[in-house]
Amino acid sequence: MSTWLVDAGPLIAYLDPTDASHQKVSQVVDRFTGRTVTTAAVITEAMHFVAGARGGPRALADLVSRSGMVIPEVCQPADLREAARLMERYSDTPMDFADATLVLLGGALDMLDILTLDRRGFSTFRTRDGRAFRLVLDAT
Repeated sequence: MSTWLVDAGPLIAYLDPTDASHQKVSQVVDRFTGRTVTTAAVITEAMHFVAGARGGPRALADLVSRSGMVIPEVCQPADLREAARLMERYSDTPMDFADATLVLLGGALDMLDILTLDRRGFSTFRTRDGRAFRLVLDAT
């Protein structure tokens, strides 16, 4: 079964029909039959952006629930230290905390396929052992 890491941008675009990426993201997500995985930091970031839209938080919660998205814990002290190290390393890209948690999770779980709108970042970011991410929106 195929597994994708999921960034906040596609979650927001999927829920917002006025978003420029809505159509592409919706087509790709609606056809996907595999498993999705993200982090609490990504959900927090997405929730922040949908909070201003009427029904936005409920829609995000429903999407995450319906999809069966898995949200592993990536916020222990060692994870925070490693995330901070990554954010410093990629400060010129830049990398935010949610991005750092996805890089950590991808490396830890050997998952490199990522649903993201952040082409620049995730084309640059590497796992601890130097592996590149595969941008699933570019592959469709």
